[in-house]
Amino acid sequence: MTQKEKLEKGLIQIYTGNAKGKSTASFGLAVRAAGHGFKVVIIQFMKTGTYYGEISGLKRLAPEVELHSYGRNGFVHRRGVLKEDIDLAHQAMEHAEKALLDPETDLLILDEINNALYFELLTVEEVLNLLDKKPEHVELVLTGRNAPPELIERAHLVTEMKEIKHPYQMGIKSRKGIEY
Repeated sequence: MTQKEKLEKGLIQIYTGNAKGKSTASFGLAVRAAGHGFKVVIIQFMKTGTYYGEISGLKRLAPEVELHSYGRNGFVHRRGVLKEDIDLAHQAMEHAEKALLDPETDLLILDEINNALYFELLTVEEVLNLLDKKPEHVELVLTGRNAPPELIERAHLVTEMKEIKHPYQMGIKSRKGIEY
């Protein structure tokens, strides 16, 4: 029996910005990593249910890809944050730490964690503490708008998605299978 190949040097990546494609880019990376036999864990902050097509799509890549969603139904609004939102974000962080420290994990994606920070469900210090625990071989990806400067400083790769043109500007609504 041969030992599974591991990354020699895992990096920290951030996908942020006001345009679509942040989660999609991270999920593309998950597909690529799974194709090479890497163990991928995706933890979604502020999302739940089967509304998002990627949830059922990524579950088809099991056992290489695990997807865990922590969020209540509906949207979080800056002035309407509930205790439940904060509790779910902290549950997601606990799961993230376990996954990060699991020697089987090769790629950990924290989807929408930047939004959890923006809505003050978590603190930047909590996320920086998690980054401090990252093993050498784990690739760590953080997605969501409004990535704070402290995280950008720590990352090895930062991609900002910039909206130039979007179908909603022409009155085209979100389409199942494309935008969600």
